[in-house]
Amino acid sequence: MAVKQVSDKKGKQDAFDIRNEVFVLEQKVDPALEWDEFDALDSTVMFVDYDEDGTALATGRFRALPEYGKVERICARKIARKKGSGRRIIEAIEQEARVQNVTLLKLGAQTTAIPFYEKLGYEVCSDTFMDAGIEHKDMQKTLK
Repeated sequence: MAVKQVSDKKGKQDAFDIRNEVFVLEQKVDPALEWDEFDALDSTVMFVDYDEDGTALATGRFRALPEYGKVERICARKIARKKGSGRRIIEAIEQEARVQNVTLLKLGAQTTAIPFYEKLGYEVCSDTFMDAGIEHKDMQKTLK
């Protein structure tokens, strides 16, 4: 398995297909909320974790903002859950943040995913809020 930073049409389509499968179809997120202007920006860095056979398993994206880095759209297909795909995506994003000299990362975690992020060193830093009809909390991590 290998995480790739994707910028070509096929790689981005793999990322979009995973997000559609997980967020839109499985979690019933309104497509108008899932797709945004950041998907088209060159400054948005997308990652996909691929199985040995080329199957796209998980995805995530990273945006460097003036004060911190934003970790977004982290999701894994059902076949990839609990197998390290999500962790590999986060590790790739953290490596990219270091390359861009970003030391503080923030993300909005679905409350059910908080234990996953806590294992990777993220800490809750907000009260519960609703996003796309799903309970979330903001989390952050300072990179060493």
